[in-house]
Amino acid sequence: MKTIAPRFRHLLLLLLAVTGALLAGAAPVSAHAALTGSDPKQGAVVEQAPTRVSLTFSEEVAMSAGSVRVLDPAGKRVDTGKTTDLGGTTYGVPLHSGLPDGTFTVAYQVVSADSHPVSGAFTFSIGAPSKTTAALPDQTAGGGVVGGLYGVARYLSYGGFILTVGGAAFVLACWPRGAGVRPVQRVVVGGWITLTGATLAMLLMRGSYTGSGAIGDIFDLTLLGQVLQTKSGAALVSRLLLLAAAALFIAVLFGAYEKRTDPKEKKDLTFGLAIGGAVVAAGLAATWAMAEHASTGIQAGLAMPVDVLHLLAVAAWLGGLATLLVALYRAPSIEATAVRRFSRVAFCAVSTLAATGLYQSWRQVGSWSALTGTRYGQLLLLKIGLVAVLVGVAWISRKWTGRLSEGLAPEAAATTVIEERTRSEEAVTVPTGGASKGSSSSAEGGSGEAGSGSGGNTGSGAGSDTGSGSDVDDKRSAQLARQRAALTTAREKRIRDADPGRSGLRRSVLTEAGVAVVLLVVTTVLTSTEPGRTEEEAKAVTAAASQRSGPLSLKLPFDTGGQDGKGTLLLDMDPGRTGSNDMHVYVERPNGKAFDVPEVKVSFTLAAKKLGPLPVVPDHIATGHWSASGVQIPVAGDWKIAITVRTSDIDQVTVNKNAKIG
Repeated sequence: MKTIAPRFRHLLLLLLAVTGALLAGAAPVSAHAALTGSDPKQGAVVEQAPTRVSLTFSEEVAMSAGSVRVLDPAGKRVDTGKTTDLGGTTYGVPLHSGLPDGTFTVAYQVVSADSHPVSGAFTFSIGAPSKTTAALPDQTAGGGVVGGLYGVARYLSYGGFILTVGGAAFVLACWPRGAGVRPVQRVVVGGWITLTGATLAMLLMRGSYTGSGAIGDIFDLTLLGQVLQTKSGAALVSRLLLLAAAALFIAVLFGAYEKRTDPKEKKDLTFGLAIGGAVVAAGLAATWAMAEHASTGIQAGLAMPVDVLHLLAVAAWLGGLATLLVALYRAPSIEATAVRRFSRVAFCAVSTLAATGLYQSWRQVGSWSALTGTRYGQLLLLKIGLVAVLVGVAWISRKWTGRLSEGLAPEAAATTVIEERTRSEEAVTVPTGGASKGSSSSAEGGSGEAGSGSGGNTGSGAGSDTGSGSDVDDKRSAQLARQRAALTTAREKRIRDADPGRSGLRRSVLTEAGVAVVLLVVTTVLTSTEPGRTEEEAKAVTAAASQRSGPLSLKLPFDTGGQDGKGTLLLDMDPGRTGSNDMHVYVERPNGKAFDVPEVKVSFTLAAKKLGPLPVVPDHIATGHWSASGVQIPVAGDWKIAITVRTSDIDQVTVNKNAKIG
């Protein structure tokens, strides 16, 4: 006869492999806030040293001391370390005075409004570009070992929530007798332990996850204190407090509730547990809604309760499904009425998921282009496909539910057939000990008769034989008890497998559970991916910021090597964006005075688009001044600007500089 356990283990290993593959593809976490502008702009060359560097993001972010660092060409910090909110989504950090010329590096690491870390860096130059030795950490926010561990804890927290809430709901709403079934208890208690452990781990890792990424910082109490003051820290602490209430709920459910025999008392306790459990479950779901996607963006006031309903529906469906699967495989029996009740609960949960999911999709995606052109949209399409498959398998499960045998009568009928088999096994196994015992008794009886005829010596001999026989009988009794227990377990398993409706339902529910695990993994990856609407809005803001870029100014030293061949070239372009521009070139001596040279030429090359060089020959306007109107820049990009200056018939040089032209 085939066993179920190996197939169950194989499927579990397969699902773990799929989960691991998706986990590997999910890290590091995608940023949910994008840098859309800065002052000075990225790659800009400014004449005077700025007093402050400002950053503009696509949404509000959380900053702390050291979130923005400005490094000079030697790699030394030149900012004061105190970030300020300049209004809206713009933040700034003051700079020290007396900054030297050269290239400066701006590195930032902040936390977006939906709790995910965002990091990046860019450069600008004062006077003229230069080499820089500024070293940035290789570790990106949310990545590395701590990022991977934090991601695993997030997956486990979702799984623990689903098993805890869904398993308890399955017992209360569908199968009250399941409160006394040990495998069902293990599902709910295991879910609670998983959720509690994952929440504690996330709370400890949060500071390092959004900061340095160092494993040693996990146990930094200073960082933990800072985390407790953030929205995410408050959500995690609230979850732990609610889990304490959930522990009390579970203790009552599997303690006093399971022992109640009076129908009225049990009904009253069921009502109280249902109300209390619903409040605790909604509170736990709200700890995700208040700190992630639902808490930011448009219509946050409506999105948060919708997200709570969505999470509760997921738990009722998938958590109940997992509990049903365990009951079908591990419980001695389960009533068909319980399966039918869960079928109705699952239908209501799927309907709620469809409604709330449709709203969330519109809110997070916003357009057809974002649905197909962003990673969030593509993951959402994959999730919709998995839900469709899951609903199809659930429909098959409903068909098997209709065929499921009613009550215990079929099991009793199956027992009649199966017990005939087991009696023959017991006839071989059980009487063996009895026969031995009988033989021993006969021998003892014979010995006794002989002893009565032979006098007192029989007494001591009989006493010795009795003690030895008692030890043998105890061992045989224990062996017999183990054999009977094994036969009982085998008989119960045969009874469970004898119902074809139950066997078919187990296969379909097992398939449902497999698809559900993959769906849960995809959903968790989705929560850590930048929403399509946000991604497209950030791109639009960035494009608009590029189009609004101001005049371009470059300062380039030159040296032709000949007499009077040293000086400085100043190039100005207005408005400094795609389309028609006015260009001015100034030539100055090292002392700053303008002077004429025989020739000045300019060319523009965009290597990324294989455009150029586009030559421009400006007209001489005045001493040291050349100008050209209608200089066309066809597309935005990082253009290479080459200026050729000739100071004599044989002395000339070409100096190059890359500049972003939007």
